[in-house]
Amino acid sequence: MMTFAIAALVLIMLPGPDQALITRNALVGGRAGGLLTMVGGVLGLSVHAGAAALGLSALLLASATAFTVLKIVGAAYLLFLAAQMLWSRQSAVAEERGATPARRTAYLRQGFLSNALNPKVALFFVTFLPQFLSTDSGSPRAEAALLSVIFAALYLTWFGLYVAAVERLGRWLKRPRVKARIERVTGLILATVAIRLITATH
Repeated sequence: MMTFAIAALVLIMLPGPDQALITRNALVGGRAGGLLTMVGGVLGLSVHAGAAALGLSALLLASATAFTVLKIVGAAYLLFLAAQMLWSRQSAVAEERGATPARRTAYLRQGFLSNALNPKVALFFVTFLPQFLSTDSGSPRAEAALLSVIFAALYLTWFGLYVAAVERLGRWLKRPRVKARIERVTGLILATVAIRLITATH
């Protein structure tokens, strides 16, 4: 378990689309925006973790058509988010005018869909979790589910601390020039992930 926890934490801490999106939303929507994006992200991960534990992800990866459809839908959503951040400068201003229920839902949805529609996350859980399952385990599904819970707990812990750090640096990070750069960088990261998702082979 300890080996899995260390490996999982290292992977979670690596910069990627989750960190970029959580950073952007924490700056735009404050702590609530960052935490809601984080919760959405872990819910999206849980979809794939649960599917992997039940053996459903293996069926998805075995179907070239299903995998391709998920890739296209996931990439299209990431490109949509990227376009919003790269070209819609007024969106951030509108978001800062209040953490309305609709806006809270949007943060949660963004975090959830960015992971739930990403077939690479499904591939990750199918290939990563089995490496840490005991060969003499009487219930491999139960053990896989436990490892998924540990992964989710580590994800929430790390990004919870990360959002708190972003909030402490908020005065500097929210300077118009810095914030605009973060917005553009986040959009470029999401666009890059989307393109790599489309061009990657099964």
